[in-house]
Amino acid sequence: MRRTKDGFTMIQAKLTADGKIDWLERAAVGASLACLVHCLALPLLLAALPALSRFISLPQSFHGFMVAIAVPASSLALIKGMAAHGGVLPAMLGATGLVFLVVAAFMLGASSLETPITVAGSLLLASAHVFNWRMRHG
Repeated sequence: MRRTKDGFTMIQAKLTADGKIDWLERAAVGASLACLVHCLALPLLLAALPALSRFISLPQSFHGFMVAIAVPASSLALIKGMAAHGGVLPAMLGATGLVFLVVAAFMLGASSLETPITVAGSLLLASAHVFNWRMRHG
């Protein structure tokens, strides 16, 4: 083990860099799962309890805000993962999921296709992050 300029061994420096990617990957998976819960659980809750639908209402801009967070965070995590392990499949899955989310949030609005496209995009994106994480640690 050689020491680098700052006193870390080369192995420790690599672990630190991977730790930063891990944090971003976990945050992206968490955001994808939160989106999935929002898309599946909230409509079921609102359908089961019609009285609550008058009090709990999320504006359409909420979806745009979530996509604005998901695109840069997921892109950065997937690109860094691709640079680390060299595989393109997680990035391709993630890009497809992000396209689904963008289309659902900005082009489909409140149509009947918004929820299924958003759910598919969330599942693709979460799968891409899990696959990316496994390839980096595999």
